[in-house]
Amino acid sequence: MAIFATLAVLIISFLLNIPIAFGLILSCLMYFTFNNSFSSEILIQRLISGMESVPLLAIIFFISAGILMNYTGITSRMLRFSTVITNPLPGSLAQVNVILSTLMGGISGSNVADAAMQSKILVPEMEKKGYKKSFSTVLTASTSLITPIIPPGIGLIMYGYVGNVSIGKLFMAGILPGIVLCICFMIYVHFYAKKYNLETDSSIKYSTKDFLLSFKDAALALLLPIIIIGGIRLGAFSATEAGVIAVLYAIVLGMFIYREMKVKQLILSLKETIQTAAAVLLIIAAGSAFGWVLTLERVPQKATELMVSFVSNEVLFFLITLIFLLIVGMFLEGNVLIIILTPLFMPMLIEYGIDPVHFGIFFIMCISIGTLTPPLGTIMFTTCGITGTRFEEFIKESWPFLLLLIFAALLIAFFPSISLFLPNLLGA
Repeated sequence: MAIFATLAVLIISFLLNIPIAFGLILSCLMYFTFNNSFSSEILIQRLISGMESVPLLAIIFFISAGILMNYTGITSRMLRFSTVITNPLPGSLAQVNVILSTLMGGISGSNVADAAMQSKILVPEMEKKGYKKSFSTVLTASTSLITPIIPPGIGLIMYGYVGNVSIGKLFMAGILPGIVLCICFMIYVHFYAKKYNLETDSSIKYSTKDFLLSFKDAALALLLPIIIIGGIRLGAFSATEAGVIAVLYAIVLGMFIYREMKVKQLILSLKETIQTAAAVLLIIAAGSAFGWVLTLERVPQKATELMVSFVSNEVLFFLITLIFLLIVGMFLEGNVLIIILTPLFMPMLIEYGIDPVHFGIFFIMCISIGTLTPPLGTIMFTTCGITGTRFEEFIKESWPFLLLLIFAALLIAFFPSISLFLPNLLGA
């Protein structure tokens, strides 16, 4: 009775559009109301204990590093470098959109930040080149989904924390899938540009010298993900310590090397970090308490037994999981799904013999797709709000990208080596 009341309150909270964190807390409170075996004080203890973790500091530090990077001048340097390397390709500016998302994903770790930044910078320029606003907006939104699986994606850290999976291995595992997704988008843009005759003949030619100069400007920023992954791989520091290094690196880069970030901007970025981190930590605390309730009621074990009784092999498991995540991703924010669903899936992975690192990349990829779909797609709302694109136009233009993303998710699911090649090769 208690667990049904808990789930009912959670569903009603979602329908009433109550903030996710408060909906989770209300549902947990309902559980303690119906279950007399525990004092309601335990709810407070579970909320607090959900945030008492050193790995969670990595999320705070990487959020801070990503926000700091927005004030350092890195974006303009990355944009220049992306423009030079994509210049010979059809649809050059659209290709820049894809490349920039991939490069910035290794720095910001936030798909919302990436989508917002490129919506402001690239979409107006793409319109001038003849691209439809709706296409430009959808491309920007879709390519931002590369960010969660490229290290140091915040989703990777949260999944690793909740599922007790090595964050270092997840960082390594996300590199090749991110590149695969980048290549898929670039191929689609190539044929789209050819079909509509967009930037098929570039009037600007860049020399080797231009390439070297643009690379030199961007090189220091490109070093950051290499330092993070290399340091973790060599055992020089943990994922949390890597977050501290990323923050210090961003400050040194912005204030002393590029000299584009002043003390005032540093203070603004720290305020923004506090606001963003507080929202994320509140969700984690509430999700942790809710996860404790599910574990107490043995919901993960029962769900595993049910799944195994109906699904005989891992191929069907991946297909059913994909459909399930695409549906729930339409209604719930990705970080919430990671907190709630990861404990449910972990016992299932053991039953089907699926590597949790491999599943983690697939899982984060699938729930990210939901950010592009109504009714609660955060990336859809962010990009449409900035560019002024109507939601109907966005939805109409988005279906090829959704199919492409689903194809990429299935590719990652059925070819584990894409995710596991680097962790296995380097023994991460």
